[in-house]
Amino acid sequence: MNVYEPEPGDLVYDAATRKIGEAVDHVGLYWQLKPVGGGREWDAHGPLRPATLEERLSSGVALANARSRGEWP
Repeated sequence: MNVYEPEPGDLVYDAATRKIGEAVDHVGLYWQLKPVGGGREWDAHGPLRPATLEERLSSGVALANARSRGEWP
């Protein structure tokens, strides 16, 4: 069985939180991820996989929408 190991900077899907994040660092058994566009990092406890093209686009659109509403600098 192949286990996906992201590289720092990769966009990944965290199955435990059902969120897309950028891989920042590997600490012990967990990867630290940060939201697309910045924000508070979290420890990924679930399995990770590469983000699909659709997930990448969706996270980019969500960030653009938040910026247009003044919710994100």
